[in-house]
Amino acid sequence: MILSMTGYGKASAEFRGKKIIAEVKSLNSKVLDLSVRLAPVYREKDMEVRAMVSQSLERGKAEFSLWVEQQSMAEACPVDADLLCAYYRQMKEISSRCGLPEPADWWQTLLRMPDVLSRGEVQQELTEEEWDVARGVVQQAIDQLMAFRRQEGEALQRKFEEKLDNIAELLAGIEPYEKQRVEKIRQRIVEGLAAIPDVQYDKNRLEQEMIYYIEKLDISEEKQRLTNHLRYFRDTMQDGHGQGKKLGFIAQEMGREINTTGSKSNLAEMQNIVVRMKDELEQIKEQVLNVM
Repeated sequence: MILSMTGYGKASAEFRGKKIIAEVKSLNSKVLDLSVRLAPVYREKDMEVRAMVSQSLERGKAEFSLWVEQQSMAEACPVDADLLCAYYRQMKEISSRCGLPEPADWWQTLLRMPDVLSRGEVQQELTEEEWDVARGVVQQAIDQLMAFRRQEGEALQRKFEEKLDNIAELLAGIEPYEKQRVEKIRQRIVEGLAAIPDVQYDKNRLEQEMIYYIEKLDISEEKQRLTNHLRYFRDTMQDGHGQGKKLGFIAQEMGREINTTGSKSNLAEMQNIVVRMKDELEQIKEQVLNVM
């Protein structure tokens, strides 16, 4: 089963008054293009997180984020009361000495002073217990993204099967026009010669030249190769994920055979069928870019 490169995953867990959240999303890309954003407390685990994400995603333009949301009263920022009082006394003294008016709102002014809301904070350190929880959240988000990719891959495979069936059906629809085309070519040449007055020609030589000309327009090989490519595309999808580039190459080869068939099809009905095959193939090419 093929996998899509498009995916999204999000997971969370609670740990001692905080909520740990991981989110990962990916789009198609020729290689793995990974962007990682971590909360400050987890930055020391950057390499480990990248390894976990890279091992599972393999390809795609991916964005990963790991952050923390404080819960309940734990989100209140501590106030350094001693520092706030010191600022208050200094500002009162400066106001009196310089004859300046005191602030109308002391609280708003004092809380904006440097370090009043941070001096009392203790630098948080990452414990092994917390990282075990965070690592589990990271893995859950990755697992969700991979499940999303599998679901999208199944939808892509169904779409490809439908388009391959359509091309095969259109290819079979060309056959009735092939014999008709040969007869029309033969008739057009004979009528052209008859329209030339007093022309003398060797009928045996004319027959040989007509056979040579018609053989050059024969599309039997193109039909056989295109049929083989359709089968190879189906077989490759069954090989599992990691076949995106190969499927793209096969689609290119299918396009070559369809284009050659179109260049040899000098009958309007055949050319119309070729145009419809090209339309089906273009839809395959657009979606194959999303395959792992």
